[in-house]
Amino acid sequence: MQPSPMDVSASHRPAYSAAVVAALEAQVARDLATIEVGLREWVPERRRTSGEAISDVVIVGAGLSGLSVAFGLKRQGVQRVLLIDAAPEGREGPWITTARMRTLRSPKTLTGPDLGIPSLTYRAWHETTYGSQHWETLNKIDRIDWMAYLGWFRSVLALNVCNDTKLIRIEPDEGHLRLLVEREGVLRELSCRKVVLATGLEGAGSLNVPDAIRENLPRQHWTHSGDKIDAGFFIGKRIGVLGAAASSFDWAVAALEAGAESVTVLARSKVLPRTELLDWSNFPGFLNHFADLDDHSRYRFTRRMFAFKTPPTNEMFNRAMAHEACRLVTGAYMRSVTMEGEKICIGTAAGDFRFDHLLLGTGYRVDLSCRPELSNLIGSVATWADRFVPNEGEDDRDLLAYPYLGPAFEFLEKTPGSLPMLANIHVFNNAAVPSLGPVCNGITGLKSGVPKLVAGICRGLFKADIEHFYRSLDGYDKIHFQPEYCFDGGAA
Repeated sequence: MQPSPMDVSASHRPAYSAAVVAALEAQVARDLATIEVGLREWVPERRRTSGEAISDVVIVGAGLSGLSVAFGLKRQGVQRVLLIDAAPEGREGPWITTARMRTLRSPKTLTGPDLGIPSLTYRAWHETTYGSQHWETLNKIDRIDWMAYLGWFRSVLALNVCNDTKLIRIEPDEGHLRLLVEREGVLRELSCRKVVLATGLEGAGSLNVPDAIRENLPRQHWTHSGDKIDAGFFIGKRIGVLGAAASSFDWAVAALEAGAESVTVLARSKVLPRTELLDWSNFPGFLNHFADLDDHSRYRFTRRMFAFKTPPTNEMFNRAMAHEACRLVTGAYMRSVTMEGEKICIGTAAGDFRFDHLLLGTGYRVDLSCRPELSNLIGSVATWADRFVPNEGEDDRDLLAYPYLGPAFEFLEKTPGSLPMLANIHVFNNAAVPSLGPVCNGITGLKSGVPKLVAGICRGLFKADIEHFYRSLDGYDKIHFQPEYCFDGGAA
């Protein structure tokens, strides 16, 4: 299958001159100055007893969400913000590592990390890089271009990012938080007042691997969509793909175009999903005010949202099915998994299949108890099961295991007063959906989620230093009125 002109990789498209890019960056600077970004630093500096300065906020994850939150904090004058990410610079998030679609699934017109600044939008960057005509003919955003845009966004805003840094544990420390991190094989400590976990899909739990696969197949015989794999591995192999949502067909295309002998997609359902939930949810009433609903309404909406499955994109489905070597089998509910020599044998309701390797498009499991960096805290965190009793017949054990978060995405204590530090840990990943809505799990909700999170963080920082601000007000004596002419204030 030959690529269309819109499929040509970003590296082969003509880029505009450095002078044009510089003009856009100058416009960004003007726009930020116009709305007073960074003109006043108001959060008082704190130091450890050792004299070390304490970050106001550490954001774990420097991908799409983390960069957006950092910009939101910068807009509000919170300056001591550090982002850390386990990945090397330029490889944060899934875009050029584990994402296998050619383009983003979202419409090109969606805005997100720009937070309403036109010169910081993807469109502004794209038109500057490739021209306005290219934007007009563009269908969806190339994922390589998207990664390049995020790199530019980080650079033009001068966000403070420390790459190759993995969070190991969070602990209380002298009234603040101590983060144990690993960088270049060495354990280090960071001190901060607040932590934001902007850790993406896997950061909310773990890869979702069916028990039958985990228990019966050696690890080298299966690969999850969240894993990295060299494309050359597929050459000449008979590949099975488990699942039929978007990531499954991304897998199928990747394997076929890398030279797989055959690819069989096994769909448990007899009918593929057709409806993209994010299209419905993208309106201000829902995104901005889901968190204002009562518990019963939030639980009911969340159960219904989770019942939707993500359909494949038309492009990736058509690309896969255009290959003679690709086969889709529906109604293939898995009944058995065994190994016969080096062959994988999958028994399903639609027949038996033999593969050289199995690819899993089975998504992610949301369960913060799976996160090692939270292992010392998670037992003290309130869950939905601790705070809410569903109506008869609506019990959902997986949903009830989600953390029950406060309005600033913060952990709440299972037992009030047992671990106050939890209020300074803010969860900005999929684990927050039942409490705050789908406002932190992709581009669509960022414009609603980031301002809500930033406002909550700023509220917490302000209230924690209320005596400082009162003393500042009480002693305020800056002179503003200095008339040129003297007067005695007497009657005429």
